Amino acid sequence: MQSHQFRAMNTIILLEAEGSETSQAFDTAQRFIKNSEQRFTRFKETSELSALNRSAGKWFSASSEMMELMTTAIHCHKATGGLFDPSILPYLEAVGYTQSMDQLWLLGPSQQPENYPHKSEIPFTEVEIDKARNRIRLPKNMKIDLGGIAKGWIAEKAAKLMAAHSPVCAANAGGDMFLIGHPVEQRNWEIMLEDPRNPSQDLMILLVEKGAVATSSVTKRTWHQGKITRHHLIDPRNGQPAETMWLSVTVFAPNAALAETFAKSILIAGPMEAERLLANTPTISFLAVDTQGQIWKSPAEKESIYEYA
Repeated sequence: MQSHQFRAMNTIILLEAEGSETSQAFDTAQRFIKNSEQRFTRFKETSELSALNRSAGKWFSASSEMMELMTTAIHCHKATGGLFDPSILPYLEAVGYTQSMDQLWLLGPSQQPENYPHKSEIPFTEVEIDKARNRIRLPKNMKIDLGGIAKGWIAEKAAKLMAAHSPVCAANAGGDMFLIGHPVEQRNWEIMLEDPRNPSQDLMILLVEKGAVATSSVTKRTWHQGKITRHHLIDPRNGQPAETMWLSVTVFAPNAALAETFAKSILIAGPMEAERLLANTPTISFLAVDTQGQIWKSPAEKESIYEYA
């Protein structure tokens, strides 16, 4: 198995592939990831996402990639009962997530805002998608962030591009990964589950079949606003960083967008609501780690998770 690593989307990207065309696979995937980052970032005024946000209230002519990702985002919003909600961008900005994480860490603590934004009465489901004309209309004054779901979506697309050169390959974008085929002489992919209490330590090895895996945590993307420690997982029900007894959630799903959005949603929901959240999604399962390092798992654990110890 050959590997290739680089930095994009404010995280480490790890590509893996087997065969004689790994160089072509890595080059193709890296170009796609870099180009997609420029399209979907909210931290550059020249990105397509920034242009979409500026157009709120009017029809916006979108690329085919933006059309696909926004259609996926609306599906995931409904599937998670609204716990995944791209329209929480004003809340992210209010708690200090106004620049890329790399920049936030360099700048140090920021000031708390004098006025916290009120919860919007316009739901994300009011976004209009015109597939016939490739256009999107956000409700007036709505601003969206596609960072997390875009990361998962991009990882899956990159893996599928590599598959044209390698029948066994994987793309891992900071914990959002998509796996194709099986490594030679192995039945499964081996994935290390990081201890959210100490990222330098691993809790266990997961033996996983092909498909999507995503991990979301409240301990990695953190910063200080005044004397308060903030994290990026906003609970759309109150507009504040989620308070939960779970530190991380790892989700296994058929596609990376679902894995990524359900990882965040289950983490926000916590143990009291997780089972209800998964009631209509039998193809999704999860493992969670709480503040004591205890492992929780979904009621009907997916068969592709063969072992963890």
